[in-house]
Amino acid sequence: MKIFVTGIGTDVGKTIASAIITEALQADYWKPIQAGDLDRSDSHKVTALLSNKKTVIHENSYALGTPASPHLAAELDGVNIDVKKIKEPKTENHLVIEGAGGLFVPLNDTATIADLIREDYKIVVVSRHYLGSINHTLLTVEALRNRKTNIAGIIFNGDENPSTENIILKKTGLDKLGRINQEPYFDKNVILDYADQFRDNLLALDR
Repeated sequence: MKIFVTGIGTDVGKTIASAIITEALQADYWKPIQAGDLDRSDSHKVTALLSNKKTVIHENSYALGTPASPHLAAELDGVNIDVKKIKEPKTENHLVIEGAGGLFVPLNDTATIADLIREDYKIVVVSRHYLGSINHTLLTVEALRNRKTNIAGIIFNGDENPSTENIILKKTGLDKLGRINQEPYFDKNVILDYADQFRDNLLALDR
């Protein structure tokens, strides 16, 4: 099973969600494009949060020096992101793929993060609670459906907000795979706890 984790925007909790999913499934993890923080990349963060010994962290296809939109970070590094050169790592394990920012973050003059999604990917949308998040979540889901992708469900990030969660689920018809509370910190034990909570819903995606 290949799970692509996307968000309704930047800083909505994709990396924490990816760590939870990776731990729950003891899956491999791959971040195709990393822009900035190369010494503290999302791959480093996920590695530090995992307890299992099965996960393999695969190398970025592009590791860019500037914390900016990938198209700009690539330009500053003097490279052009070629989507055809972004090769999915080979593995017999489940694979968790983490996007960068939202769906339409540009990679170059023509391609966006959405162009990394393949037919066999199951999409998990991370929605963080803030004013405007309903609109951003519905837009993300509609864009994914227009591309005829397989949306597996939504992970909500932030303390429980029944009004927001219920209207999103009603309007999209999607399943809630889980919710990540506003925790004071995340470490291996916290990730393990969420992995236990999410595991059954995630395993059901493979049936």
